Amino acid sequence: MTALKPYEGIIRFVIAMFAANWFWKFTVLGDEAGRGAVTWFGLDLTWYFDVLADHIAGIVYSLLDFFNLDVTLTNGNRIRFVETGVGTVIVWGCTGIKQAFIWLVIMFAARGRWIDKLWYIPVGWLFAYAFNIFRIFMVALLTRNHPEWFELLHTYIFKYMFYGCFFLLWLLYDVYIVKQPAGRSDSNE
Repeated sequence: MTALKPYEGIIRFVIAMFAANWFWKFTVLGDEAGRGAVTWFGLDLTWYFDVLADHIAGIVYSLLDFFNLDVTLTNGNRIRFVETGVGTVIVWGCTGIKQAFIWLVIMFAARGRWIDKLWYIPVGWLFAYAFNIFRIFMVALLTRNHPEWFELLHTYIFKYMFYGCFFLLWLLYDVYIVKQPAGRSDSNE
C-alpha cells in the first residue's frame, strides 16, 4: 500500500464522490421530468426543491433577459425563447442540491483540520450555486438555436465540467490549505 500513499487524497476524493452519488441515487427519489414528488427516506421534500427550482429559473431568466434575449418565464420554472420556441424546464434535479451534498461528503472525507473544512465547505457550496446557474444559463443559451444539443450539453459536457471543477476546488484545498506533501497524512482533527 506504500505505492498508493502519494495518491491517498485523490483516492479519498474519488471514493467520497462515488459513495455520495450512490447514496443520493438510492435515497432521494423523484420525477426527473417535472414537478413530481421528491422524497428522502420517505420524507416529502417536494416544496423545498420546487422553491429552489423556481429561484434558479428566475435567475437564469433574468440573465437571459439582461442580454436582451426575448424569453418568457412561466409556471415559475419554464424558460422559453420567443423567437425559436425552444425552452427548458428547471426541475428539482437542476437545483444543485445533489452537488452541494456531494461536496459536503468529499470535504468530510478529505484530510485536514476541521476548522479549515468549516469555512471551505461553504466556499464549495457558493461555487456549486454559481456554477449551477452558469451551467443552466449556458445550456439554455446554446440550445436556443440547437435544441438537439441539449442531451450532450446537459448530460455530458456540463455535468462532467461540474465534477472537474469540484476536483480543482478540492485540489486547491489539499495543496494550499492542508499544506502537506503528498504521502504524508494527518488525522482528521
